[in-house]
Amino acid sequence: MKLKPFKHQTTTTEFILNNTKCLITSDPGTGKTRSVLDAFDQLSTKGSLLVLAPLSILQASWGDDIQKFTPNLSYSVAYARNRTAAFKENSNIVITNHDAVKWLAKNPDVLDQFTMLCIDEFTAFKNANSQRSKAALAISHRFDRVVAMSGTPNSNSITDIWHPAMLVDGGERLGRRFYTFRQQVCTPIHNGFGIEWRDKEDAEETVAVAIGDISIRFELEQCIDMPEQSTHRMYTTLPKTIQHQYNQLAEDSVLYTGKRTINAIHAGARVKKLLQLCTGAIYDQQGESAGIHDERYDMVIDLIKNRKHSLVAFNWKHEREALVAKCEKEKISYGVIDGETPAVKRTEIVGRLQAGQLQVVFAHPQSAGHGLTMTKATTVIWASPTYNAEHYQQFNRRIYRAGQTQKTQIIQIAARNTWEPDVYEKLEGKLGRMENLLTVLNQLHEVKKAS
Repeated sequence: MKLKPFKHQTTTTEFILNNTKCLITSDPGTGKTRSVLDAFDQLSTKGSLLVLAPLSILQASWGDDIQKFTPNLSYSVAYARNRTAAFKENSNIVITNHDAVKWLAKNPDVLDQFTMLCIDEFTAFKNANSQRSKAALAISHRFDRVVAMSGTPNSNSITDIWHPAMLVDGGERLGRRFYTFRQQVCTPIHNGFGIEWRDKEDAEETVAVAIGDISIRFELEQCIDMPEQSTHRMYTTLPKTIQHQYNQLAEDSVLYTGKRTINAIHAGARVKKLLQLCTGAIYDQQGESAGIHDERYDMVIDLIKNRKHSLVAFNWKHEREALVAKCEKEKISYGVIDGETPAVKRTEIVGRLQAGQLQVVFAHPQSAGHGLTMTKATTVIWASPTYNAEHYQQFNRRIYRAGQTQKTQIIQIAARNTWEPDVYEKLEGKLGRMENLLTVLNQLHEVKKAS
C-alpha cells in the first residue's frame, strides 16, 4: 500500500505544480524527494524527469524512493559505465550524478525527451566558474521546469546561492553577473593577505525577499515531532612532546617528526597541517603520513562502547585506520563509508546499522552527508572538526530526521590549546548565517500561506 505523504510534502508538491521554477530549502530529512516524485507523477505524461544528485544516493535515495512512492514510474540510473544506454531506455526518470552534466552538455540531443530537471543538493553548483557549473548552466534552459533542492543553501557565504538561483531562473532574481551581486550583498575587507568579502548584515533578508516567490521551506520540527537533540564538546590534551611540535609548526611552518621534515608554505596550509597534527598524524608533500600519536581515538572508542549505536565522522585516512584498528582490537562491530566504498556496499552498511547489526559506522562527511538515513544511531561523534558547514549540518542530519524516536547527541572532540576549538566556533558562525537566510525564507512562506 502506498504511504500517505505528510502535509508539508503535499504542500511542497502543490508548490512545484504551481511554479515552473522552484528552490526547495527544507531541512534535511523532511522528504523533499517524495514531493518532487509526486509532482512529476502528475506531470509524467508531459515528458521525462532528469535528476542530478550526489553519486552516493542515486540508488540509495532516489531509486529506492521511486520504488516506494511512485512504483508506476520507470527509472534508469546512469553511471559513467552505462550512461549512454541509460539515456536510451526511454525511462520516465533518469537519475545521474552531478558531474554527468559535462557529458550532457556535449551530448545535448539525449535531453530531447526531458521536460523537467531536478537538481538535488544544488550547492554542488555554487561555484559558477567550475566546469560542472558551466555545463549545468548550458543545459538548464532546455527544461520547461527546474527544481533545485538543498537544506544547506549558503553554508559559507550568501554568495553560495547565486549560481544555483541562476540555474533555476536564468538570473531573473539575483542578476546575471556574479560580481555585481557580490557588491550588493557583501563588503570587501582587507585582511593582510588580500581582500575578503564578508556578508552584509541584511544580506540574508535581501536575498530571501528576492527569491521568495520561487522558494519553499519547512523546518524539520515544523513537520514532525522530533526528540531533543543536544550538542556538547569534549576536550583532549595533546601529549607534551606533540604540543611542542604543534607550537613549533605554528611558529616556523616546518616540523621535523624524527623521520621526515614537513613543510607548510602559507597560512592556509599551515592551519591544515596543524589540524592534521592534532588528529594523530601529519602528511608530507608526497601525501605520506607520519604517525605521531592516537590518544584521542581512545576517547572516541570509549564513547562508542558506552552507546548502542553511533555514527563517527573522520576527515583523514589515518583517522579511519586508527579507529578501525581499535575497533578490531575491541571486537566492536563496525562499518566504513568513504570515497572508496562502492554504492552497493554503502547501502549494505546502512541497512546493517538500521537493523541493529553494527554498533558504529565510521564515515567521511562528504561520502555520507546526503540522503542516507541512519536513525538507529543516536550519537554523532566528530573525531575532528571540519570547516565545511554544509558537510557538518548534513552529516548530523543522518540521525536527526524522520524515523528518529530517541534523543540524539552531537559530540565535538577538540584538543585544548590548538586551532580545533576555533574551527568549531567558526563553524557555528557559518551555521548561524545560513539559519538567518532559512528563517526569512520560512517566514515569507508562512506569509504567503496566510495571504
